This record gives sequence, structure tokens and C-alpha cells, in this order.
Amino acid sequence: MPINIQYETLAKMPVPQPVDRLTYIADRCQDKVVLDVGCYDETALAKRDTEHWLHGRIRAKATRVVGVDSSNLIPVEGIYTGDNSIIFHGDGVDICSDILQAADFNMIVAGEFIEHIDNPLRFFKNMKEKFPDRELIISTPNGPCFANTLLGTIKREVQHPDHLHNFSFKILNTMCLRANFQDWEIVPYRFYATEMIMQKHGAQRLFVIFVERCIRVVERLFPLLSFGYIVRAKL
Repeated sequence: MPINIQYETLAKMPVPQPVDRLTYIADRCQDKVVLDVGCYDETALAKRDTEHWLHGRIRAKATRVVGVDSSNLIPVEGIYTGDNSIIFHGDGVDICSDILQAADFNMIVAGEFIEHIDNPLRFFKNMKEKFPDRELIISTPNGPCFANTLLGTIKREVQHPDHLHNFSFKILNTMCLRANFQDWEIVPYRFYATEMIMQKHGAQRLFVIFVERCIRVVERLFPLLSFGYIVRAKL
């Protein structure tokens, strides 16, 4: 059933404790045939051979994974990422029929994807139309997260240069309603500074780790200030 929330300003929100994004998503792909949308992050390829790459984590759990991404670094024949996984070049919003027919998908994943596209609601509706009764998992940053507020106090803001949208718990819930999903849950995920930690050394690296842990304490106390959200929905 849809999440039962009121849209009055002072209405209490049924927000659970934040989870680890990668673990949460990968665990739900266990023994599934997965379509992994927007999975080739060319701005963070340093994570590809580490435990921090979502596509790799999914590949380790799923029966089969077919990815689609618009990166021009992907050749026509695709990129094999494992014995059971491949990424094809294509449009993740309007996925071509060849990719749709590549396997009998029972799970669609779009990690950190909808904030990059022109029309996220259109993406939700497309998934509902193309994959009725299947399961969709998306993740996206939380606009009013504590990390953004903290940076704002020192006149800073961290955004990917391709980001077009910011979301919140209620906005994601509204999108699920508008897309006519059958059932869904919205779970916050914890702040992570993976790329900064990988890039820093010595005292700077230790400082980034310290800040990451401090932000996570705030997120545990106030889940609505978590770094992002995962939506798990039946289409």
C-alpha cells in the first residue's frame, strides 16, 4: 500500500533509520535478473574495482545483470563487467527494445540516476509501463540533507555538474503516487565521502573520515536529514 503521510507542515513523518545504500540495494538483488540503469559513472571510475561500485556489488549477488548508460565511453558491443554482467550504451529513460528483450528482468535498479535526467516522473511512468508487476529500486540524494546545510554555513555546495533536481521524502512519495505504483517504501541512506577519502592522504584523509562519522551521528538522530533516499517499489 502507498505510504500513509499527511502533507501538512507539522505532520510527523514515518521515516526509518538510515541504511548503507550499497548494501541495501545489492542485498535485494540476490538471485535476481537485474536491469541496472545509469550504472557507468565515468566521473568516479576509480571505484570500479572496489567494494564501493554499486554495479559490482549487484553483480556479485544477482543471477544476471544488464546495464544501460549513455556514456560515450561505452562501445557499441558493450562492456563486459563480469561473467554474468554487461553494460550497453543507451538511453536509460527510453530504453531500446533490444536491451529490454535481453533478459526476463524481475528487478530494475537506478542508483543515483533520476537527479541527472530531464523528467524523473516520466522515467517512473516508463518503468511502470514497461515492467508491470516488477520491482524498482532507485536511490537519489536528499536536497535538505545535513551535509548540504553544513557546507552552506561556509558558503559551499557540493553538486555533480550534471544534477538537475533535488528531492525530499515527500516529493519522492508524490512521484510514486503520480506514477501509480502499487506499493513502495522510502528508506534514507547514510552520508558517505568515499571519493574524497580515496583521494586524500594523511591528516586530510583522517579529517574527512572524522567529518563523515559526525554527519552520520546527526543522521541517526534526525533521519530526515540523511544524505539520500532509496525508493523500493512494486510497479
